Amino acid sequence: MPVSPAYRPDPRFPELGPEFADPVEPARFPQTHLRFRNDRAAATVGLETLTDEEWRAHFGRFAPLPDNIDPPLAQRYHGHQFQVYNPELGDGRGFLFAQLREAGTDRLLDLGTKGSGQTPWSRQGDGRLTLKGGIREVLATAMLEALGVPTSRSFSLVETGEALMRTDEPSPTRASVLVRLSHSHIRFGTFQRHAFFERADRIGMLVDHVVANYYPHLEASNDRAAALLGEVVRRMARLVARWMAAGFVHGVLNTDNMSITGESFDYGPYRFLPRNDPNFVAAYFDQTGLYSFGRQAEAVFWNLQQLGGCLSLVTATEPIVAELQEFGAAYRRELIAAMLDRLGLEPRGEAVDAGFVQTAFRAIAAGSEPLRWEPFFFDWFCGDEARALAGARGEIYRQPAFAEFRELVAGYAPDRPERLADPYFARREPEELLYDEIEALWAPIAEADDWSAFAAKLAAIENARRAWDLPSQESFAGT
Repeated sequence: MPVSPAYRPDPRFPELGPEFADPVEPARFPQTHLRFRNDRAAATVGLETLTDEEWRAHFGRFAPLPDNIDPPLAQRYHGHQFQVYNPELGDGRGFLFAQLREAGTDRLLDLGTKGSGQTPWSRQGDGRLTLKGGIREVLATAMLEALGVPTSRSFSLVETGEALMRTDEPSPTRASVLVRLSHSHIRFGTFQRHAFFERADRIGMLVDHVVANYYPHLEASNDRAAALLGEVVRRMARLVARWMAAGFVHGVLNTDNMSITGESFDYGPYRFLPRNDPNFVAAYFDQTGLYSFGRQAEAVFWNLQQLGGCLSLVTATEPIVAELQEFGAAYRRELIAAMLDRLGLEPRGEAVDAGFVQTAFRAIAAGSEPLRWEPFFFDWFCGDEARALAGARGEIYRQPAFAEFRELVAGYAPDRPERLADPYFARREPEELLYDEIEALWAPIAEADDWSAFAAKLAAIENARRAWDLPSQESFAGT
């Protein structure tokens, strides 16, 4: 492989030692059909120059990248699943494949897999990923990035030529292997595993590793564990706020799905809201609504408490409690910022902005006609009332239910109003990613191996991302 000057391997996770991961061998797939490659993400780590054959070799057959992790490592972790502790978890169908430095930010990034074969933690599973599941994750990450959510990025999707049996979709079904690019795959559950075995020494090792590689500004702290928790609290507050502003429901907010760097990842039964509904759930098996749209902040805070409990093995309880108590205020600040970003408005001050955001949420849910979530932000971007009233939902916005919102939004200055000149905002309807559309995108692939609608959707989401120009992955680096 000809190495790009931007390719900077830096495998740090193996330094933790054998108690944190198991070496594994990738599955040998009968075929490697490249279905998606993210060249924009690849350029940030010096891999965009790979030919398609080289790409398939590294991300379909998992030939090691130069000077990187070899063999791959299946990470060990525990976790709470729907708040029930499970000590049998771990990377059951994935592994850490490589670690690299990001151009521009110097962040340490992971290339991790999903569907790459069985590991010691597969628990009788086949270690595979359905092609439909891979497609859903590619779509989710593209849409979330467009909407300014800190998220993993789908890096590669390769169809593997296997037929899988599943209970939740027609079988046999096609198989795939996904590679994602993330800031870190270290989970809350990574800490939980070593707390379960009462290994304070390993918790201390993890704290030092995470601080050195992801939060180096904390190295001089007198209490690294508490300082680390404080950073994670703030990042998770930001993540949940950005989910809420995007109208996104993750669906499975287990502690093993919580990243120590505050990025969203691992998209299974996710949904984007059709309309404002706090009780909306993404997973059919979430019978109690534990992870419903309106309870996501509560669920994440509960998970942070579990992380705090692990860190209490290496520091006093009082600073842990103090850091956890910051979550509520941090979440309120981040939700205000996220909503103003989505509406393209300059802040006016926390008290004024808080009232405005509450009014915006009420307005989305009000009116005599159902209002879809995403069109509200599209119509009112940069606070342009004339554009909103002239659009497809103008009659809704003229109703009394929107009177207070219209009055308040008039007091805001637009943030970078030149964005409205993008052709995207001349459309009648915004780009959305609702459940029925995902099903419609899958149908021609399943029936005729026709990928044109999928490719067109990704191109449309990319156009929306450029038009919105919301905070990017890079802008969250080091904050």
